[in-house]
Amino acid sequence: MFTDNTSEMSHLALPVGTTLDRYIMRRQTAFPYATGELSQLLRDIALASKIINREINRAGLMDITGSAGSGNIQGETQQKLDVVANIRFLRALKNGGEVCAIISEEDDDIICTGNRNAKYVVAIDPLDGSSNIDVNVSIGTIFSIYRRVTPVGTEATMDDFLQGGDKQVAAGYVLYGSSTIMVLTTGDGVSGFTYDTSLGEYILSHPDLRQPAAGQIFSCNDGNELDYPAYVQTYLKICKQQRLTGRYIGSLVADFHRNLIKGGIYLYPPTVKTPNGKLRLLYECFPMAYIAEQAGGVATNGRKRLLDVEPTNLHQRSPLFIGSTDMIQALGSAETTLIAGFASV
Repeated sequence: MFTDNTSEMSHLALPVGTTLDRYIMRRQTAFPYATGELSQLLRDIALASKIINREINRAGLMDITGSAGSGNIQGETQQKLDVVANIRFLRALKNGGEVCAIISEEDDDIICTGNRNAKYVVAIDPLDGSSNIDVNVSIGTIFSIYRRVTPVGTEATMDDFLQGGDKQVAAGYVLYGSSTIMVLTTGDGVSGFTYDTSLGEYILSHPDLRQPAAGQIFSCNDGNELDYPAYVQTYLKICKQQRLTGRYIGSLVADFHRNLIKGGIYLYPPTVKTPNGKLRLLYECFPMAYIAEQAGGVATNGRKRLLDVEPTNLHQRSPLFIGSTDMIQALGSAETTLIAGFASV
């Protein structure tokens, strides 16, 4: 019996695409001082993320879901995969040799790698949204890279991490979802790479990502609405009156990624309980703000451009409002209108 294999052959003939390695090598020329270290560092992060992807996909078979029975510096309960992800990324960054120091959500202090001649430091949240692990909901990794300011050959200090958001040389996140995707910026736009498990490679799938200027999605924890500042409550009321769509996963990476693609706003305001905000500035807010701006979006702490916030400690917290330009402006208008109303009383 004759079988038409034309469609199969056509599929096989399709190009594989641009791998993350090849993309990084091409972009390396954008850095006048680059001699390959940043490229290798990004490869090290990619390798660790592939290992985490594997661990997540078989978590239910290996008894690595659930609480680890310990907490991090923020007082949050660590999940078993939090610990696994932290170990994997720290090991990859230490062994890669391009990082002199790391700060992680899971560790109290700076982690010196022993690579004193390395030029870079990394701030990382190894597993964002880990409370969603047990229910098989999307989670992620967030990272930020700085070129150190202390002399090469010496031990890294806090000064290397408290440079400010505008000093980032690269930032990105990995979303472990229906597919695993790494979204990356080196200060010249944003690109997304989808992990092809059959090849073991990240393939460029979303070149030159741009966030729509307007959106129809607002993402926040409605359960805390009554504890939000008045202007945020006013803005949320306007969103609902306009029949916008409320979507909240509870994983910063997943919520941000959806709004980046489709257009929307993510809100994590201060509350009565957490007046300084809850998200960590250095390894959650700064990298996401850098990505947002590179993609044409906006990020603020509710008072100023987020990348203008001066960091003062490693685990500093901050409110976060991030997303499409028009929606962030509407949030600001709600605050201005409310303040004007109080002034006229």
